[in-house]
Amino acid sequence: MIKQLFHGSTEIITSPQYGKGKPYNDYGLGFYCTENSEMAKEWAAQKNREGFSNHYQLDCTNLTILNLCTPEYTILHWLTILLENRIFEIGSPLSIEAKDYLISNFHIPYEEYDIIQGYRADDSYFSFAHDFISGGISIKQLGAAMKLGKLGEQIVLKSKKSFDCIEYIDSETVPPQIYYDRKMTRDRKAREEYLSRDRYKRSKDDLFIMNIIDEEIKGDDERLR
Repeated sequence: MIKQLFHGSTEIITSPQYGKGKPYNDYGLGFYCTENSEMAKEWAAQKNREGFSNHYQLDCTNLTILNLCTPEYTILHWLTILLENRIFEIGSPLSIEAKDYLISNFHIPYEEYDIIQGYRADDSYFSFAHDFISGGISIKQLGAAMKLGKLGEQIVLKSKKSFDCIEYIDSETVPPQIYYDRKMTRDRKAREEYLSRDRYKRSKDDLFIMNIIDEEIKGDDERLR
């Protein structure tokens, strides 16, 4: 299986390097890509500086892939990986208890995989996840929020083996005046739509983080899907 991948950056990257990058990204250290070339251009766009959409070909034939968007996983599995990697302040006792519970019950040995595929949590989407572990929104509302703005999925190369299977194709210059505005508009609309929802109104079948903890709900519970 061959995947066409794109990586948005402020520079042309002809040879992605294993072990380089920021360790506190969504899925830890890795090379973050998308199958959507237009989305990569938004990721590359800076306010007053042109960026680059780098195009690659990845041979996934012999690689193991953790796809968090398949039915066997819930949004809580994705959120748990996020909690294990991203740095943020956890202010309330409920948030602390929520983080401990999720890591104890929804952890996936994600570092054993060559590739991870799943949601991308930029600033606005990360704030939605924070609202969930703080008890402000239900799991159903979190799932709906993650689809706002159509941010799409990201594919992350994690292992040395996966880096050996990626091949640089070419790069495209990203004009900032077009794609930076698109990125900011997408983020603003997602936040506006999120805030416009009646997100604190409880319905009878909603599960909030305190319900999940109190009822000791695990990943195989059908109510999480």
